[in-house]
Amino acid sequence: MRVTKAQAEQNRAHIVATAARLFRERGYDGVGVAELMAEAGFTHGGFYKHFRSKAALMAEASANGLSQTVTRTEALDIAEFVESYVSREHRDGRSEGCTIAALSGDAARQPEDIKTEFAAGIESLTTVLQAGGDMPPDMDQRTARAAVIDVLAHSVGAIMLSRACPDGSPLADEILEVCREAILASLADRDGRPAAESLASRS
Repeated sequence: MRVTKAQAEQNRAHIVATAARLFRERGYDGVGVAELMAEAGFTHGGFYKHFRSKAALMAEASANGLSQTVTRTEALDIAEFVESYVSREHRDGRSEGCTIAALSGDAARQPEDIKTEFAAGIESLTTVLQAGGDMPPDMDQRTARAAVIDVLAHSVGAIMLSRACPDGSPLADEILEVCREAILASLADRDGRPAAESLASRS
């Protein structure tokens, strides 16, 4: 049976979404094309009707996953982002979590097109967080951007370090708690209130 153009596009989108989830869970090298296609419900041979190579799919799946993270963040201010991001739920939900935290280490060793997708995703997330309205109104754009980059890097690093520890280890939870409190305290300092007062207002 001939596949319509619309159906082919739906199939391709489903493969990309499946790949984005599996890559977050297992890394780029942790899943092969045959397994990925089987997980998506297609045969191995159908892969090359949609993608010229696994690397091409990796780039497209990365863009897809990064876009998901940006979309989920749009409704949050920067403090809400930190509370949600630097959490056990995010750490343990690797396959549905942030592509940046799941794959930055892998992306650093990949071709430039994948790094370009990550740069674009990080830039978009930075823009969304900066627009979240949680920075002091008198802060200039350059300082606000630097503050957001600091928060994002600290948040991503906290998740990556916590995931590197054995599941359920006290240190894994401690890393999240220490980093989350430190990031929120830094935000409280920036908005001109004592850290304890600002943190209390969010509890």
